[in-house]
Formats: sequence, structure tokens, C-alpha cells
Amino acid sequence: MTLQGKHALITGGGTGIGLAMAKALANQGAEVTITGRRQEVLEEVATDGLHPLAMDVRDEADVIAKIDAATAARGPIQICVPNAGIAEGKALHKMSMEFWRNMMTTNLDGAFLTIRESMKSMRQTDWGRVVTVSSIAGLRGLQGAPCYSASKHGLIGLTRSLSEDYLGTPYTFNALCPGYVDTPIIDRNVTSISQRAGVSEEDALKIMVSANRHKRLILPDEVAAALLWLCGPGSQSINGQTIEIAGGQT
Repeated sequence: MTLQGKHALITGGGTGIGLAMAKALANQGAEVTITGRRQEVLEEVATDGLHPLAMDVRDEADVIAKIDAATAARGPIQICVPNAGIAEGKALHKMSMEFWRNMMTTNLDGAFLTIRESMKSMRQTDWGRVVTVSSIAGLRGLQGAPCYSASKHGLIGLTRSLSEDYLGTPYTFNALCPGYVDTPIIDRNVTSISQRAGVSEEDALKIMVSANRHKRLILPDEVAAALLWLCGPGSQSINGQTIEIAGGQT
């Protein structure tokens, strides 16, 4: 497998799952634009094949300008991975409209803008992959996180609809749906769950680990491996699918 000459764009590519996916694509020869809101974080992890570009997925004008700049620098985007997102739980009666809108603007609006702008150049090529990063929360309701679950359900709906729109073309649209992944987000969620549920942080971690069917946290590289499969040879008939990475059936 080689992705030599392919230009990939990954939002939220400076940390966690995004960084693991960026490195995996770069190792296969792709030139990878990694975006995030903090240029300094991106520059710290930028190695051969990784190109940092500060971009706020919540800002339409910024997304348009920065993706135009990435395309001008490295050619058409042929692998688009909308990965940037917020993972935070909050009970319905404690949710403000500000909390709801920030989650939706980041997790759903940001993905829409990223895909729309990336497709402008992808449609000028003869091959392309759009792989969104949803969650097991996008496949079923996640207790204590209705806003997050709604945003990830919406992302799957967007992905599936686009796969229908582009049937018969060389572009596919699929969603990765990981369970709890061993990233810095876990540390923040441990504190959040501990406070909401009134349990120790140790027990909060156990709650997340037990939610994965194989009773361990998923490694970022496992999610990256699924992305490589969707970009690899023989993947052209995998379209409109939700790929569960959760150690078993959700």
C-alpha cells in the first residue's frame, strides 16, 4: 500500500486520535495537513509529511481560507478526515444553549464545513476518501451525554447521506465509531464523570473501560489502522458504513 502523492487533511490532528491517524497516513507516503486551533501544538508534533495549519472549524471564513491555502500548497485534498470535536457530558437540565451550540458547531458544523471545502478540490481528481470520526455514542444514546450523542448521530447521518449523493463516483464516505480511546480526553472525562456520578476517579475510569466490550481502552493506533484500511486497496466498495472500534458489538 502506498499513498504517495496523496494530500490528506485531518482536523484536530495535533493530538490523540487525529495525530495517530496523521502519522499513519504520512508513513504511507501521504502529505498530511494537520489542523487545530493552536499553531504551537501543531508545530511541536509536525515531522516529515505533517504540515501544521492553525484553523478553527467553527469559523466558516477561516475554514474556507485555510483549506484553500492547504490546497494551493500541496494539491487537491484526496483524503479528508473531519476529526476535531468536543467530548463532554452534561445532563439535560444542566445544559445551556451556549453549551449545546458550541458542541454542535464544533462536532457537526465543523465537519460539514471541512467536507464541503475539501470536496471542491477532491471532485477534480479520480479518487477520494472522506472518513469522519464519530463514536459509539453516534450509534446509541450515551448516558449523561445527550448533546454529544446527538452531534455524533448527526455526523453519521451526514456521512451516510453524502455516500448516497456520490454513489458511482470514485469517492467514498464512511464513519469511524470508536469506543473509549486512550487519549488525554480520557483524563478530562475521568474528572467529569467522577463529579457527575459522585464516584472516585478510579471508579470513573472503570466505567469507561467497562463500556468497551473487551474491557480495555482502545489505542489510537487501532483507530488509525481502520482509517488506513478505508484508504487502501480494495476499499472502493466500503461506502456509507459505520465502522465500530469498540471491542465487540455495541
